[in-house]
Amino acid sequence: MILFYHLSIPLFIDFDLLELYDFQDKLDAKVVVAGFSTTCSQKIHNQLIGVEKMHKDSKYVLFLDDDVRLHPGTVGALTKEMEKNPEVCLLWHSPLSCFILLTFLTRHFSCILQIFIQTGYPLDLPSGSLGSYCIYEYHMPCSIGFATGGRTFFLWGGCMMMHADDFRQDLYGLVTALKNGGYSDDMTLAAIAGQHKRLITSPPVAVFPHPLASDLSFSRYWNYLRKQTFVLESYVSKVNWIMNRALFGVHFYLSWGFVCPYVMALVHIATTLRAPYSAIVKEAAGSSCGLKLVSFLLICTLTELVSMWNLTRVEIQLCNMLSPEGPQDSLRSYNWGLVFVAVLVDNFLYPISAIRSHFSQSINWSGIRYYLRDGKISKIERENSSKYTDLGGKHLYGKKTYPAGKSLLGYLSISLAQWHQPKKYDV
Repeated sequence: MILFYHLSIPLFIDFDLLELYDFQDKLDAKVVVAGFSTTCSQKIHNQLIGVEKMHKDSKYVLFLDDDVRLHPGTVGALTKEMEKNPEVCLLWHSPLSCFILLTFLTRHFSCILQIFIQTGYPLDLPSGSLGSYCIYEYHMPCSIGFATGGRTFFLWGGCMMMHADDFRQDLYGLVTALKNGGYSDDMTLAAIAGQHKRLITSPPVAVFPHPLASDLSFSRYWNYLRKQTFVLESYVSKVNWIMNRALFGVHFYLSWGFVCPYVMALVHIATTLRAPYSAIVKEAAGSSCGLKLVSFLLICTLTELVSMWNLTRVEIQLCNMLSPEGPQDSLRSYNWGLVFVAVLVDNFLYPISAIRSHFSQSINWSGIRYYLRDGKISKIERENSSKYTDLGGKHLYGKKTYPAGKSLLGYLSISLAQWHQPKKYDV
């Protein structure tokens, strides 16, 4: 097995599978310097170099972000899940009959098929800034995987375990797709899994505390959101392009569809407050059911916040149980007023970020600017303005304060003014 951490300086750790079981913590590790990427994103380049250098007997590959807190026994638990589902080998003379049988097995008996990718999800621990709460809210839908019996279509690049032979054999052309213009590892692999009806699973133990930076300014959050919407512009096939366009449209509609009722609620409240001073406004307010709709929206909002609170509570309890000797997390550090504001801000900004990504076709991430053409990276420029990732450089145990920095409006104004000059400003 290889265990790979994605760092600014790539780290590759080579494990013999027998040593993992027999000797536990007595593991052989080595560092591999991947160098600069030229045809794909730096993260994908690091991963592929690590895979190339792995031991010939390695059975599984585990990719992890360096800022994720693992639980004791996590690697063993993930390996055990991979061993549960043996590969199904079918010998069938008729291609049509084989296709029908595979489709039936995939839809009704997917538990007997081999796991293609095993993933986990982050439990974001906000640092106190609005940007950190926006990221926490953005990642919440990932937890849907825990409600579907482990089978999911959400794939988080911060934790992915795969079969080493899939890389050796370039199964479904996944290495080619990643290496030749690949930008997002998780979106590319999820598209390949969906196209070939392969399983993506998430075991209950694969939820990881993810402390967010205490100096995470809003401008850094904005660039993080840009990176998330930018992945919708990359694709490996026509089907993948159609799915990304569908996601773009649905997310656009749902995001602003979520925000609009709150705008209308403010109008109804303002009308009610103005009514005593204007006969016309009073008559209009009396004939409408605006306050009833506002009350219904309030109930829906409280229901949503309670649901988020309960889901976070369960995940925190699970993390504390899995790491009884580690730092114990608590709901007390969460500001639910800021959670509500973050939900509004995130849903309002997502369509704006998606439009910006669509027309710019470029993104600055960790001091590297990527340009897309036909869904693939066509050009890479390295800048000296950023020395760490936008969620990196963390002061994990510092005082939780609102960091000084550019305001959201100021940052968006600069972005808008330099819309056609993406290389001129520091993201």
